Amino acid sequence: MAKTNPDRSSTGVPGLDEVLHAGYIPGRIYLVEGNPGAGKTTMALQYLLAGLQAGERCLYVTLSETREELTAGAASHGWSLDGIEVAELVADEQQLGSEEQITMYHPSEVELTETTRKVLEIVQRCRPQRMVFDSLSELRLMAQHSLRYRRQILAMKHFFLGRDCTVLLLDDRTAEGPDLQLHSIAHGVVSLEHRAPLYGRALRSLQVLKFRGSDFISGSHDFSIRRGGLQVFPRLTASEHVMRFERGAISSGVAELDALMGGGVDRGTSTLFVGPPGTGKSTIALQYAAAAALRGEHAAVFAFEESKAILFERANGLGMRLQEGTGPGQLTVRQIDPAEVSPGEFAHLVRMSVERDHARVVVIDSLNGYLNAMPEDRYLVAQLHELLGYLNNRGVASFLVTAQTGVIGASMRSPIDASYLADSVLLLRMFEHVGKVKKAISVLKKRSGRHEEAIRQVWFDARGVHVGDPLTYLRGVLTGVPVEIGGAGERTPAPVAPSGDVH
Repeated sequence: MAKTNPDRSSTGVPGLDEVLHAGYIPGRIYLVEGNPGAGKTTMALQYLLAGLQAGERCLYVTLSETREELTAGAASHGWSLDGIEVAELVADEQQLGSEEQITMYHPSEVELTETTRKVLEIVQRCRPQRMVFDSLSELRLMAQHSLRYRRQILAMKHFFLGRDCTVLLLDDRTAEGPDLQLHSIAHGVVSLEHRAPLYGRALRSLQVLKFRGSDFISGSHDFSIRRGGLQVFPRLTASEHVMRFERGAISSGVAELDALMGGGVDRGTSTLFVGPPGTGKSTIALQYAAAAALRGEHAAVFAFEESKAILFERANGLGMRLQEGTGPGQLTVRQIDPAEVSPGEFAHLVRMSVERDHARVVVIDSLNGYLNAMPEDRYLVAQLHELLGYLNNRGVASFLVTAQTGVIGASMRSPIDASYLADSVLLLRMFEHVGKVKKAISVLKKRSGRHEEAIRQVWFDARGVHVGDPLTYLRGVLTGVPVEIGGAGERTPAPVAPSGDVH
């Protein structure tokens, strides 16, 4: 996570300091641009409030919003602007009289130089260490000419240099296309985007287009605006989170399942459970999480489809005694609303479970819900691959569930390329045998070591997960309608619970 740096000016926005490698460089001018409603004013207020908390003098110069509007906006987030100097350069009620219209601050009637002069006078009087100028679109309209506008911005830049003041210039992009001239003048450019999907809340993202004199995390970063302000979710890069950990296999708590996996699932690997609905994929993944908690480790489950109450009820029916919490020996279940959570925020939640709660086992159930939640995001699978790489580099055993379409036969399809995502793949199938529908489990691959090639029966009851002996007497189990070899008759590996299977 981001660390404080006395040589940087903290943005006050959770996650943004990490993107900027500890914050803005003090004494420079930065451009924050975005369409109306993108979150520029909220971000600017967070920056000033962080400065106020650090004991710095802060100034907000507004040419578009009134003090009352700013105060109301801050109050909606639970903030107070007490201690922040607000310079309001907009027309008041008295200025609307005909005899006063020449002094009204309106782009078509007031000289640009007069507005700039007032701004500089306020700065000289307040001597701020942090300043926000809202917004440049007003100056652009006043200038009515790009050359004059550029000269005024350059004059402001030279004025602030050497004054120990970090300035945020807000621009709402009312001009046609990006203002590249302004980009060249500013020391850094932060661009905010937001778009409305066909369903769900607005999707917001942030990019640092320029940050002179320092490295930063490039690319697009999701962010959200809720009560309390902006929160940025830095783009996850797995290669930047490599750490040493003790390798070894973890047990599922079911000896036969461990034998099928060649002794267990290795730490720092991802395992994918693939099969049609009802074969027990979620139950087996939950078994690994419960076994981790029983060992005194912390496990985290992210459920896209199943509610927390149903999950715990199902676990209780299988004899799993789960203790919910964020400490060792406990399990965290996070129910994900896909219409409200962006891919970046989901990756952040997983990351917090590892870095803050020290989760050693992570379950994502299911990938179908994850992929279908955000169908407009073309890079969702690539983001998921990066997330799994991060978990592997942290020594976390991750388990993913994906449901195939269809029930039996060769027509079943998966929504993703399993070989691309996971280190190990377990295949679950339904098959018919002597008038009963049963379930089978097998290992398709395990990159980190050996595994059994056998197909075993799996079933569930009040005593938990059971895996039987290899089905050596059946041929064609994966087709769904097997035949016995040599007519040996039915040989069920173990009795099924009288009340039926529990999934």
